[in-house]
Amino acid sequence: MKLKIADTFNKELPSGTNLSNTRRKVFGAMYSYVKPRVPSSPKLIHASQEMCKNLGVNAEEVTSNEFLNIFSGTKIYQDTQPYAMAYAGHQFGNWAGQLGDGRGINLFEIEHNTKRWALQLKGAGETPYSRQGDGLAVLRSSVREYLCSEAMYHLGVPTTRALSLMLSGDDVLRDMLYNGNAAYEKGAIVCRVAPTFIRFGNFELFASRNDTENLKKLTDYTIKHFYPELGLPSKANYIKFFKAVTDKTLEMIIHWQRVGFVHGVMNTDNMSILGLTIDYGPYGWLEGFDFGWTPNTTDREHKRYRYGNQPNIALWNLLQLANALYPLVEEAEPFETILNQYQKDFEVEFLEMMRLKLGLDIKTEGDKQLIEDLEDCLLLSETDMTMFYRLLSNYEKGSVDEGIKTVKDAFYNPQEIKEDKKKKWEVWFNTYDKRLNSESLTDSERQLKMNAVNPKYVLRNYMAQLAIDKANVGDYDLIDDLFKMLKNPYNNQPEYEKWFAKRPEWARHKVGCSMLSCSS
Repeated sequence: MKLKIADTFNKELPSGTNLSNTRRKVFGAMYSYVKPRVPSSPKLIHASQEMCKNLGVNAEEVTSNEFLNIFSGTKIYQDTQPYAMAYAGHQFGNWAGQLGDGRGINLFEIEHNTKRWALQLKGAGETPYSRQGDGLAVLRSSVREYLCSEAMYHLGVPTTRALSLMLSGDDVLRDMLYNGNAAYEKGAIVCRVAPTFIRFGNFELFASRNDTENLKKLTDYTIKHFYPELGLPSKANYIKFFKAVTDKTLEMIIHWQRVGFVHGVMNTDNMSILGLTIDYGPYGWLEGFDFGWTPNTTDREHKRYRYGNQPNIALWNLLQLANALYPLVEEAEPFETILNQYQKDFEVEFLEMMRLKLGLDIKTEGDKQLIEDLEDCLLLSETDMTMFYRLLSNYEKGSVDEGIKTVKDAFYNPQEIKEDKKKKWEVWFNTYDKRLNSESLTDSERQLKMNAVNPKYVLRNYMAQLAIDKANVGDYDLIDDLFKMLKNPYNNQPEYEKWFAKRPEWARHKVGCSMLSCSS
């Protein structure tokens, strides 16, 4: 297996001088060299052939011992030096200080077909940033990350990717719900891939220490390799850099809201500088449409990271990044202007995204009200978001009386849609029908457009849990099935029709289906 290694992060930026793998504060460095823990009996469960191709790895090499050894952390690829990144962050709105890659070990960077990829093992052992953790990961969280990152990519959502999912052969002790009931689980390792894993927190670390020299080095490096169109370092280009990151972050959030994805832990150390969805922990998709829903048990009380608050949290996180970059510019007004523009741009982009979901081509004054009225209707009774929009594409102009019937399969309790609730839905369908009649699209043309932005299949938590349950007894077929299905989430796939369904009642309160924690 010959990889085109093109390391930059650990070649151009300063490392820690202490080479011991002990928990500690690291100053004046972007990362610390560290070797992965050798697993006792690694086993490949699944690999993404598409991602392999992106990296220049052929199908035969995937089944080789070398692939197994490199991407389980058993061996270090020739002439490379693995490392863990140093960063800080705000967690649940509070400053947490130094954090860093507590169980992420960056292997190397690859260049292939003019694209750059950084490869990182998650769950491959402790690092200087592991704090009280062991640096390992369990099978359940690893299956979720592996499946979800690839599923999000095929949904068109900016995201990190995944190359491989492996068992380590070692048991890992975890208290899944932080309730004092720790138990051993199967250990696993995911190799995740992105152009870079730099986060908002990387910049916050140096700003918090008044280390402007390293803050500048990091920013210049990021612009050079990932925003080269901005040109050479300057105050003006640092502002342009912040604007570019803001725009990418906004794009990501719009996509999250479009597909009903809830990240669950939008801490600043979980925010990619490239606007990628990163760190798949207690995430979830809306089952019943609910602005207040969060999948994270840790956030159950305050619901800081609830679905409806994600756009605001992104803005708050961007403010923290602006504060971190301020020493390079020493002017607040340019940052304030960009942050204010984010709010305006979000309203415009969200409205346009919702028009697409509703199959509307023409912009009219009443569209915002139409969308707000729809959201009110969706909250009248528990309504599956994914199914609702997909079924709505079947609506035919002029059939107001059939409107509710068209989408009834999305209601968890169809019998509740009566009297006042039924009347509100009828009023909305009447307005929607008039709006559609102002468009030139035929019903079939509109359906094609709607089905291109409203997925039929998403990785619902109960689906992932079923795959995890089977994997725990050595059956990986469902992982493969879901992986294949989620590569074409917008297509009608008759063989997978059973997955176009509401969450089953047994999953409503089941751990892993409705309740998830940061434990992994």
